[in-house]
Amino acid sequence: MAGILAWFWNERFWLPHNVTWADLKNTEEATFPQAEDLYLAFPLAFCIFMVRLIFERFVAKPCAIALNIQANGPQIAQPNAILEKVFTAITKHPDEKRLEGLSKQLDWDVRSIQRWFRQRCNQEKPSTLRKFCESMWRFSFSLYVFTYGVRFLKKTPWLWNTRHCWYNYPYQPLTTDLHYYYILELSFYWSLMFSQFTDIKRKDFGIMFLHHLVAIFLISFSYVNNMARVGTLVLCLHDSADALLEAAKMANYAKFQKICDLLFVMFAMVFITTRLGVFPLWVLNTTLFESWEIVGPYPSWWVFNLLLLLIQGLNCFWSYLIVKIACKAISKGKAGKWNPLHVSKDDRSDIESSSDEEDSEPPGKNPHTATTTNGTSGTNGYLLTGSCSVDD
Repeated sequence: MAGILAWFWNERFWLPHNVTWADLKNTEEATFPQAEDLYLAFPLAFCIFMVRLIFERFVAKPCAIALNIQANGPQIAQPNAILEKVFTAITKHPDEKRLEGLSKQLDWDVRSIQRWFRQRCNQEKPSTLRKFCESMWRFSFSLYVFTYGVRFLKKTPWLWNTRHCWYNYPYQPLTTDLHYYYILELSFYWSLMFSQFTDIKRKDFGIMFLHHLVAIFLISFSYVNNMARVGTLVLCLHDSADALLEAAKMANYAKFQKICDLLFVMFAMVFITTRLGVFPLWVLNTTLFESWEIVGPYPSWWVFNLLLLLIQGLNCFWSYLIVKIACKAISKGKAGKWNPLHVSKDDRSDIESSSDEEDSEPPGKNPHTATTTNGTSGTNGYLLTGSCSVDD
């Protein structure tokens, strides 16, 4: 184990030439980042998760109720053993041939079976109240941490001149504000890593999981080798658009359509400007070129910049999706009321359509007289425009 630790903490990898870990030990005159400081993120992540539960229960939920957001979920599908087996073990999207076979087996009309699958799919969707509470928590935390980051950074010299990120590197003392900001961000991402498995499931689960992993590794990595100054710029820049998106979601859940559309446009503008403009021209410029000029490259320098380039690749992907949504909104805007958040698929898009609207009962077989093989009566026959469709 000692050999593994010595290999992992090899100074030639982590630090510039002629710098050792002994040089970065805390003294009475200065405090430097220490790897063991990162352990603080785990109890703090648990505290953040508990604060979230309290916030959603006693703050977000009353706000949602005041906005007439109900906790009622979609209509429950009538129990049916045969259809439940098909739904859970075979497919949630039965094709026409399977629908006809089930229709003969159960003596139901096809529309009744389609309606059952639609209702069964909707059962797995969270209520609008739950989605509103989750978005309100993320909005509140994102707004707080971004505000703190701006108030902290405006007092630092490296916000106004990024070359200060590398002057006297790595002998840059760790201030209390910087330490708090870094550990708070790291703790939040750890809390997201754990809560992602219990939160509302989205199609971009894999991408978001990758994003959280990269973010945690990047924050920890930059803290250990004291690249925290430029790290604060990366964190604050990437926090700038989060609150706007969560606010747009809340407006959508509360059915404030015009406010939702306005906030989404503001989010798109801030996101694309900061991720595709400011980040590469300001942050990547200083990490790739100014640091090369002032400090020079070393192994962990390459890893740090590769991680930043990976983040930029994700930024390009999400920006493409946002532009795609905006183009679709423009093309469909004149056709009727259209909400861009309903089809958003980027890492911050978790707007699910409730799909629990009532449809009219069509003519056909009387479903009240149809019986199933497990002794339960058939469901009412409703027109269904399609099978299960879960948005992001």
